[in-house]
Amino acid sequence: MNPELRGMNIDMKRIESLTNQWVKETKKLHKKKYRDITNQYILEGEHSVQEALENNGLIDCVITTDDGLLKYKSILSKVSEEQLVVVTDGILKQLSELPTPQEIIAIMKKSEELTGFGEKILVLDHVQDPGNVGTMIRTADAAGFDQVILSEGCVDVYQSKVQRALQGSQFHVSIVTNVALDKWIVQAKMRHILTVATALDDTAMSFKELKLTESIAIIMGNEGQGVSQEVLSQVDKKVYIPMKGQAESLNVAVAAGIVMFHF
Repeated sequence: MNPELRGMNIDMKRIESLTNQWVKETKKLHKKKYRDITNQYILEGEHSVQEALENNGLIDCVITTDDGLLKYKSILSKVSEEQLVVVTDGILKQLSELPTPQEIIAIMKKSEELTGFGEKILVLDHVQDPGNVGTMIRTADAAGFDQVILSEGCVDVYQSKVQRALQGSQFHVSIVTNVALDKWIVQAKMRHILTVATALDDTAMSFKELKLTESIAIIMGNEGQGVSQEVLSQVDKKVYIPMKGQAESLNVAVAAGIVMFHF
C-alpha cells in the first residue's frame, strides 16, 4: 500500500491476484460478444470517468490503484465505497487497452437507447473506423446536435477506441445503434425532418446552397464507399463540400464537422 494511505479509513474492495475470477470476467469486456452478453463496457481515463459521474452515467464500479486513490481523490469522492475497486498496477494494465493506462477505469452499464427523433441529427451509414465514429459523435455534441444514429454495420460504439475518442460526449447526446436506415428515413420524412446525405454525383449541390432548417438529419457514409446507393435514393437532398485544393476527398469525420457546424 502507498505509505500516504496508511492510517486512512479506507474501506473498499481490493484485488491483488491476476488470476482472480473477477479480473478474468472483466477482461472479457474487451470483446463485443461479452459486452453484449453482460450489457457492460469499459470506460478509461480521468476525463471520461468524471463526465460519467457528473452526468448520471450508469457506473457499476470504478477501478484504481493505491496511487490513483490519491491522484484522483476529488473524482473518487463521488464514488460510493461499494463501487470502488483497488487493484495492482499489473491488474490495471490487464484491464486497460492502452500501452500506458491512466490509473482510473470505470465499468459501465450500457444506457437505455431513446428511439425518438431529435431536431438536429447526425446519421452514420456503415462507418467502421472507431476513431472516426467517436470523433463525429463528439463533434455533433460540440455543434449542438442532439442525436446520433448508427446504422447496422457501424463499429460498436462501446468499443474502447470509440469511447476514448468520445471524451464523455456519449453522456450529452442521444445515441441510437443498429438502425435500419431505409425504414428510419421513411419515418424521419413523415416527421418533416430534412434528410441530407453527402455525395459526389452530378445531382449533388454545394452544402452552402442548402437552406437552413430547424429539423435536419445529416447522413455520412462509410470511409471507402460513402453513403450507400440505397440511402442516397431515399434522401431529400444530396450535398458535397467544395474544395479549392487538389485533394480528392476529405476524411469523413472532418467532412461531418464542416457540414454540422454549417447548420
